[in-house]
Amino acid sequence: MIQLNHITLAFGGRFIFKDLTWTLKQNLSIGLIGPNGAGKSTMLRVLAGRQKYDEGTIAVTGSATIGFLEQDVQEMPTDRSVKEEAMLAFTHVMQLQEREVEIMGLVEEEEDHESDRYASLLTELGNIQNQLVAHEAHRIESKSEAVLTGLGFEPKDLDRPLKSFSGGWRMRVALAKLLLQNPTFLLLDEPTNHLDIDSIDWLEKYLRDYAGTVVIVSHDRYFLDRMVTTTVELYNGQLTEYAGNYAFYLEEREERRALQKAAYENQQKSIAETERFIERFRYKATKAKQVQSRVKMLEKLERIPPPPTDQATIHIRFPMPERSGRVVLELSEFSKHYVTEEGRLDVFEKSRGLIIERGDKIALVGRNGAGKSTLARMINGTEPFEGDRTLGYKVERTFFAQHQADTLDLNDTILESMQAISKGQTETELRNILGAFLFTGDDVFKPIRVLSGGEKSRVALARTLLVPANFMILDEPTNHLDMQSINVLIEALQQYAGSFVVVSHDRHFLDQIVNKVWRAEDGEVREYLGNYTEYMWQVEHGTASKVASSAKTSKTNASHPKEKELEKKKSSGPKTKEQKRREAEERNNRFQQMKAKSGIKDPKLNSLTKLKSEHKSLEQEIEIKEATIVDIETQLADPEVYQDAERSSQLMKDYQSNKGELEQLYEKWEKMSELLAEV
Repeated sequence: MIQLNHITLAFGGRFIFKDLTWTLKQNLSIGLIGPNGAGKSTMLRVLAGRQKYDEGTIAVTGSATIGFLEQDVQEMPTDRSVKEEAMLAFTHVMQLQEREVEIMGLVEEEEDHESDRYASLLTELGNIQNQLVAHEAHRIESKSEAVLTGLGFEPKDLDRPLKSFSGGWRMRVALAKLLLQNPTFLLLDEPTNHLDIDSIDWLEKYLRDYAGTVVIVSHDRYFLDRMVTTTVELYNGQLTEYAGNYAFYLEEREERRALQKAAYENQQKSIAETERFIERFRYKATKAKQVQSRVKMLEKLERIPPPPTDQATIHIRFPMPERSGRVVLELSEFSKHYVTEEGRLDVFEKSRGLIIERGDKIALVGRNGAGKSTLARMINGTEPFEGDRTLGYKVERTFFAQHQADTLDLNDTILESMQAISKGQTETELRNILGAFLFTGDDVFKPIRVLSGGEKSRVALARTLLVPANFMILDEPTNHLDMQSINVLIEALQQYAGSFVVVSHDRHFLDQIVNKVWRAEDGEVREYLGNYTEYMWQVEHGTASKVASSAKTSKTNASHPKEKELEKKKSSGPKTKEQKRREAEERNNRFQQMKAKSGIKDPKLNSLTKLKSEHKSLEQEIEIKEATIVDIETQLADPEVYQDAERSSQLMKDYQSNKGELEQLYEKWEKMSELLAEV
């Protein structure tokens, strides 16, 4: 448990916390929320011991440990690989392993097995091996790999040096290391900022089973709704708890504020009546006692504060664009690859064509590296690719890129930057738009050159709202926005009359604005109707792949009338020997192509029958190997095993050997299963 007692903290005369008291109990999932600048990140830093406070005390009971993920991690040493950096979470375990090896060497060198030194070494060895079993030392590498791959790293990337990755990927390594440390209290400041949708889904599942307390600061409403069981609002230096997720908090807050408003208004009415009585009879001798009684009553009265009010709601709209033709943009079958130092990188390989029609509001999703931003640039016409791109009739497009801020004129003020592309909007209208993106008052007169990266990105997005385009491509528009700004953007996009494609990992944002989802995966793009939640329903219920497969087959047949007629002829009447031979040859060719694509190189698997047979044999082999590992684990769990150093050492070697072989069998089994599913 962590107990904050009467904490006070002020910056430049402004109170961040004032006489704040809070108790964090164990095994809770807490969402810490509040308006921008309320001090949420500061609160996490105080809890983690990174921020000093002016008054009060903090008590941490028992053997509780605290882990803290900041929004921006400090520069990590870059000479280690990704996996090596993550495995630093197990430094203590690895030190025990090193000592184990050292002691085993000393035991082998000791000639007198009756000596006190020999007995002492065996005792220490037994203690260390007991600790290693308790810490599941044999699993630290597989645990590290599982967490890193869950956060989006490919297995081939785990041995790459950390210095070859961007800051966002290094942040993932920091998060992986923190999760592997498994602290009692896990403090996460905007943990989803550098994750793609798949990685956020994985993190949600991981944190749901987390044994400790998790405190999350996030602007991702979807994440908060699915993750937290307690919501804590930080407002005016004080905390208010709500026993539910973010959606519950919104409803409960309105009810509480309505009650507080009624109590406040009733008290103000009573105070006003009392003050009128005092003023009326202040100088009347017969009422002097009653007047003094009421004066003392007002002095002792505990005043109810007025209910907090939300910031003024800002409504903005995109300029009304000219109506485009029915087809906004069309891509033929396309491929895209890059040539890197490591060789050719295929992003898309003969992906089926895509059509954007008037009124389409499309979410482009997928894992990092799947090609989302590349496809966005291809659609915009700024990225060359193999295929044809056809822009529709009267289509005017605008493009907001993740690095759009780099195109701003550094000498302009924020307001001048808006005025430079304004289409007749007044200064008041421009300032309203800027206010929606957290630039208020004199902030609008700041030069672009003094802004942070996030602030420049918000200016670039605000400029996008001024362009009367009927087709927009938006790449991560919600980065660096708080919840209020995201809600403003949602409303604007809901009322937008044109078409758009948006890349985003904010699932609540996507749910509110899109009617189609494109998923980039395995070198192609698949289309699903509906918003993000409806897309996920299709995936989870197994209908998505069927829809995609059916659509692909339907399109292929429709686009080849001669082949369709040929199929019709084939299906009518008995088949000739030549037809049967050709069909068998086609099946074999398709099988060989699928096999080559799957990465299976075994020449013996030259037919579907042999593949099924080998797949079944492999499953039996896996079962035998799993049983062997369970047997070794049972032996290792017996403390008496560690009295015999040679036996315990051999068991550990056998365990590692069998574990490695099992991983290879799993990999082979997965490839075969995927090939069978495709066939």
